[in-house]
Amino acid sequence: MKIEIWSDVMCPFCYIGKRRFEVAMAQFGKGQDIEIEWKSFLLNPEMQTDPSKNIHQFLSEHKGISVEEAKSMNDQVAHMAANSGLKFDFDKAIPANSFNAHRFLHYTKIYGKQNEAEELLFKAYFTEGKNIDDANTLTEMAVTLGLDTEELAKDMSSDAFFQDVVMDVQEAREIGVRGVPFFVFDRKYAVSGAQEIEVFTQTLEKSFEEWEAAAKPVKLDIIEGDSCGVDGNC
Repeated sequence: MKIEIWSDVMCPFCYIGKRRFEVAMAQFGKGQDIEIEWKSFLLNPEMQTDPSKNIHQFLSEHKGISVEEAKSMNDQVAHMAANSGLKFDFDKAIPANSFNAHRFLHYTKIYGKQNEAEELLFKAYFTEGKNIDDANTLTEMAVTLGLDTEELAKDMSSDAFFQDVVMDVQEAREIGVRGVPFFVFDRKYAVSGAQEIEVFTQTLEKSFEEWEAAAKPVKLDIIEGDSCGVDGNC
């Protein structure tokens, strides 16, 4: 069964939602029958990468609030993340446009490393204070994942995977995604936001049960009568 997850690397609730979803998957116990695909979503496509600022300053300017108010908001989110076993260090987070990070995710998808790449990007942004729009950061991740860094450099210096990101964003618009994270189960059910683990568990069980039932071959009750067989015997 396929689960698609629309997400943006700079979205804190996407990282929290990912961790809660993973707990639900572990409890579910049938991960070998689940295919997960991460889809691109751009919360701030016009955002300019600026390593000279921290995320408190960016949020202050973006929302028209004081730096102290921005820091208080981020502290609340960090506390929520801690309850899911995540360490957010907003003091080090670098405001960065996430478009190239999404292109990188599409590159890793080819090699079946997308889920691992998503984790590395979230950790880089929220915990390690790395610039996710920087080529060196993405190269380091490629090395960690055992991928070809020369191929990555060639792709990232071209327009490779540009259209893939655009198509994901367009598809999100078409199916009614208004915010992320957004989890779609077998194109039948959706969970919006970093919901509690129980919500993910219930949706997993319901969608998988229906998917499994639909995948089973139909067994007919046959009333036998005179007939010709495929071997030509009548």
